[in-house]
Amino acid sequence: MGSISHKDIIIQSGGQTGADRAALDWAIENDVQYRGWCPRGRLAEDGLIPRYYKLLETKSSDYAIRTQMNVRDSDGTAILSIDPHLNGGSQLTEYLAHKSNQPMLHIHSGMKQPGPQLQNFVQVNEIKVLNMAGPRASKEPEVYKFVKSVLQSAFT
Repeated sequence: MGSISHKDIIIQSGGQTGADRAALDWAIENDVQYRGWCPRGRLAEDGLIPRYYKLLETKSSDYAIRTQMNVRDSDGTAILSIDPHLNGGSQLTEYLAHKSNQPMLHIHSGMKQPGPQLQNFVQVNEIKVLNMAGPRASKEPEVYKFVKSVLQSAFT
């Protein structure tokens, strides 16, 4: 099986601080297509999601609706975290992916070779639109850097 290029995927994410923004920033920096749903009003823990993130707003300001729509509109979900145990919105994302029988992978910072694991997950499941999720910055300040390094390792 050959390697997958960053040009072969579309990143889907919700725009929250931390893991979501890392995935969007990586996509922008690497000229990768991206899209996603954010809550009505572009709500995030640091205020409003900047307009330069080209995201669609849901009809609700409820974060869970945004999460549900990002899972629904993707081919598979990768949740990246520092902690091996998921909680909050990341746990909801995992639940929604399983409920919809969608391929789902949780990568945490204690795992060996997270980049190749993500690349393999995308290849094996033939994912074109990859929903990227994980904790917000206030919960895991290091997750932003971790997500960008995993994506860089997996797709460039």
